[in-house]
Amino acid sequence: MARTDRIAYFGARLFDGFVFAEDRALLVEEGRVAAIVPIEERPYDARQVDLGGGVLSPGFVDWQVNGGGGVLFNDDPTPEGISKLSAAHRAAGTTTIVSTVITDEKRVLDAALKAARAARAPIHVEGPFLDARRKGVHRADLIRPMLDADVAALIGAHTGPMIVTLAPSVVSLAHIKALTTAGIVVSLGHSEASVQQAFAAFDAGARAVTHLFNAMSQMNAREPGLVGAALARQGIFCGLIADGLHVADAAMTVAIAAKGAGGIALVSDSMPTAAGGPGTFSLQGRTIKRERGRLTDEAGTLAGADIVMRDAVAYCAVNRGVPLADALKMATSTPARLLGLESSIGTLSPGAEAQLVHLSDDLDLLAVFG
Repeated sequence: MARTDRIAYFGARLFDGFVFAEDRALLVEEGRVAAIVPIEERPYDARQVDLGGGVLSPGFVDWQVNGGGGVLFNDDPTPEGISKLSAAHRAAGTTTIVSTVITDEKRVLDAALKAARAARAPIHVEGPFLDARRKGVHRADLIRPMLDADVAALIGAHTGPMIVTLAPSVVSLAHIKALTTAGIVVSLGHSEASVQQAFAAFDAGARAVTHLFNAMSQMNAREPGLVGAALARQGIFCGLIADGLHVADAAMTVAIAAKGAGGIALVSDSMPTAAGGPGTFSLQGRTIKRERGRLTDEAGTLAGADIVMRDAVAYCAVNRGVPLADALKMATSTPARLLGLESSIGTLSPGAEAQLVHLSDDLDLLAVFG
């Protein structure tokens, strides 16, 4: 009789977070990866799951999720809101999300931090500590410098993975150092930083750049800006919105060539329209509409994205010719490393959570397991 707590998945190419394994079976015990073994050596007392082709991969990891399934985290900064977002994105193949609260009133940020702590869930705080010159769709009247009290509040709320996107022009190096020393991931974004300012922030502990190329100082010959600093500095993770709208294809190619799949952590930057949501929504009183996959406010400013991580993977692999292993790595093990969760998610290493996605050879989502 097959053991229900032991499952053998086979019949698909296995991607372990880094490389493909052919003619192998994945053994899962009590919800965790036990081993990858040759197909003929799989234990027959386990429940047998013949996938019938395609690719079996760790579930996708998305570190910038503003919304999905009709939910905007800023409007529902509660444990229930996080649960709704997680369910919507999980159904689309993303098994780990980082709920993202953008620039808003203090009460919204406080509620979001409280919700993440109660839900034991990762959180990404994107603003209000930004540069108004690169505000994007963030409300300029709510953007402000970081104060000592803000640092204390963020550190006090930090019980699990936390990312804070900030601009070096409004946040001191001492504050960046304090946040990173406490284990918070500081990501630079919405910033007009010079290359020197960016390097100083990296030296103070900042480890990432939020949605590379978008809402930041660009690279030119004599002032490489934040883009140039991120591409030049080893060990810096770069978020990238791969939807064909936020970043030109050639720029994507340059970024991936410079950083490699271990330095690019794809993001959806998803809004409520994504993951089965409606075609319009309200963002702090502004109507955001979806037209041909593009989300804009009344002024035509891009307001997040209408994709999930599977879409980003497919865009890289199909539209840009990125090797599938690299495209999958940028959506699994690389963002997991950014979050410090590389031993538990984004990988098929023994002991990792068995959160899995089954994709067709055309990269359509077939199933989510775990």
